[in-house]
Amino acid sequence: MSTPQPPRQLSAWILSFCCAASALLGLASGNARAQAGAPALSTPASSAPATRGPTASPTAATAHGRSPLFGGGMVPLKWMPPGTKASPLPSDRIFPIQSITIRFSHIAHIKLGKRCRACHPNAYTSDRASDRLLPDPVDSCDKCHAVDHSNLSAVRRTGTTATEGRCDYCHLGHDPGAGGRVAPLVIPRPNLRMSHKKHLDRNIQCPQCHGSVAKLELATRGQLPRMAGCFACHAKSGAAQGKARGHCANCHVTKPSGKIETRFAAGRLKPPSWLHGADHSANWGKRHKDVAGANSALCASCHTQAQCQNCHDGKLRPRNQHPGDWLSAHPQAARQDNPRCVSCHQLQSFCADCHRRVGVAQDSPSANRRAGRRFHPAPNVWTTAPRSPQHHAWEAQRNLNSCVACHSERDCASCHATKGVRGGQGINPHPLGFASSCRAAFSRNPRPCLVCHSSSDQRLGPCR
Repeated sequence: MSTPQPPRQLSAWILSFCCAASALLGLASGNARAQAGAPALSTPASSAPATRGPTASPTAATAHGRSPLFGGGMVPLKWMPPGTKASPLPSDRIFPIQSITIRFSHIAHIKLGKRCRACHPNAYTSDRASDRLLPDPVDSCDKCHAVDHSNLSAVRRTGTTATEGRCDYCHLGHDPGAGGRVAPLVIPRPNLRMSHKKHLDRNIQCPQCHGSVAKLELATRGQLPRMAGCFACHAKSGAAQGKARGHCANCHVTKPSGKIETRFAAGRLKPPSWLHGADHSANWGKRHKDVAGANSALCASCHTQAQCQNCHDGKLRPRNQHPGDWLSAHPQAARQDNPRCVSCHQLQSFCADCHRRVGVAQDSPSANRRAGRRFHPAPNVWTTAPRSPQHHAWEAQRNLNSCVACHSERDCASCHATKGVRGGQGINPHPLGFASSCRAAFSRNPRPCLVCHSSSDQRLGPCR
């Protein structure tokens, strides 16, 4: 009698199970060895020039180190550089776009006992942002990865396994290592003044500017410093600031004039929204006066006075600076002193010259004056008693700038000076009860008094 055989379905199921289990064990073993820094495969191979090896999709070992977190997840905010909440991304004007074509895991190297200095020793002596701080492949990589980069035109494998020294173990891109070439790693020079040495000498360690790189795999532009994070030290007041100066030119590159350079290949550098509300957004033309009035030194970091004048003196005036009908509407605004004409215009030149040309100034040529045209109200309202709210005395107190746009002190003296002494009409400019309050006026500004009175005038005694 023959021995009974197991059903074919059961044999196929057992075979499939064994194959699947072997594959899972192999992947787990490779993954563990990759995290430890060892190559995932161990097929013997003779020492030879480094080549790309056979093309294959990423295994569990080579899937790591392609993004900050395995699988491309979002990096927690607490691991990002300080200031990321205010500026989610670093400025591409300051830190131009990079092309990272390598695979690297910081967390795997940290587990092996490596620290920042082991791969970035130049950072501890660097005084310029243009210094190359990337690891040197000969000093940092070749010792562990069984490869010789001493001659970049002929990189050699020094290991004995199939993966040791393979270009595509670290280099990414289309056909990495084909023909002995790899995709270039492009990290442009930052448009910044920065001394790593000065910060490290003051015990400002890497995470304080770059975040928790030790918890990430690949470090990207996302780990570069944010200006808002720099302000945590550089914007402190008093003794707390120490030597961390807060002047813009301390970190930003400048023109020969000393102003900040704002034009770069990636575009124009503009202030961020969190910096005193100075972001040059769509409504900047209307609200820049408030920012400039509160902190003119901030604007002067980038702009010259000539740039302001090009708009504000009318040479390149934006159409929204004054409305199109401003010539007909400006008298009322000038009387109300809103906006202040003197913020941009010189009253005795800009305003008076125009008024003379159109015949509305006191000293304009008679030929320019139109018949029946009067700039001031009728004399019974403007000059004679009783004083109404439109009397020139009240207008002068409300907005003297509107008066001096056309008049000088001699015009006032022509009426208010003493007869015979100054050739005036002897009209007393002082209201009733002025003697009891003149001390405050004289202490605040004695110049108006000295227009008519000499400094030795005894009548000034009660006011001194």
